[in-house]
Amino acid sequence: MPRGVPIVEPRQHLFAAAERVIAASGPGALTSRAVTREAGVATGLLFAHFANFDDFLVGYAVDRSFQIASAATGLTGRAGTGTVAGNLSETVLATPLLTVLAVTRLIACRPTLAARTEAVLGAGTAALRPLHRAVVEYLAAERRLGRTPAGADAEALTLAVVGVLHHVALTDGTDPAAESRIRRAVTALIDGSRAVTS
Repeated sequence: MPRGVPIVEPRQHLFAAAERVIAASGPGALTSRAVTREAGVATGLLFAHFANFDDFLVGYAVDRSFQIASAATGLTGRAGTGTVAGNLSETVLATPLLTVLAVTRLIACRPTLAARTEAVLGAGTAALRPLHRAVVEYLAAERRLGRTPAGADAEALTLAVVGVLHHVALTDGTDPAAESRIRRAVTALIDGSRAVTS
């Protein structure tokens, strides 16, 4: 990036660069130099906004975990509207797959980030945990409305739905066909739950 060109939302610019580094080379390749090189900025920009690189990683994990939690907010309120599979698909795909890929790989590589994220946002808020909780609550609400079978196991279905998101994001997160694969899988899981319990 040319000198003197202001960067809108520099923290987000750096976070996006970190995601691209993780997607391309894995979390082990994540350094301040790798992030700023990918972002096209001087290394000093990162340290102008974060005390050190660990602080940057915590900031990233908190920001993206909050983004995932925000995307899941309101899912239970959609119970009784639209289709169950459609509501679930829209919610799990509300966060870009590149973000899901990066934050889950980073937290798996640096487990202390989960605790540090939850110290800021509260218990059960790191990475995909708030999405898991929202899907359980939503499926339970749909079961009460009779839109999923009375015998449907909301917790087991949630593990499957969130597991599909996690698997596809980690293996094909940058593939343009990834979102359609997730939608098909979620629809099959919901349809399958009706068939198994009927």
